[in-house]
Amino acid sequence: MPGINWDDPFCGEGNNCFRIGTDPAGNAYIAVAGQEDHYLTDTREAPRTLIHDIKAGKADHLL
Repeated sequence: MPGINWDDPFCGEGNNCFRIGTDPAGNAYIAVAGQEDHYLTDTREAPRTLIHDIKAGKADHLL
């Protein structure tokens, strides 16, 4: 995955770790830590909106 700059993993309980990355073209990536070759990608705005909505409580029903 040349060009993807991965952040340190975000981990919950146990081994539930995810990594977020970006590339120079402005794309954002998310992958399970250790499996960065199998990632989801979108514009940077997509994960920004997701995080904003989670903080606003729109995913509380999943807890």
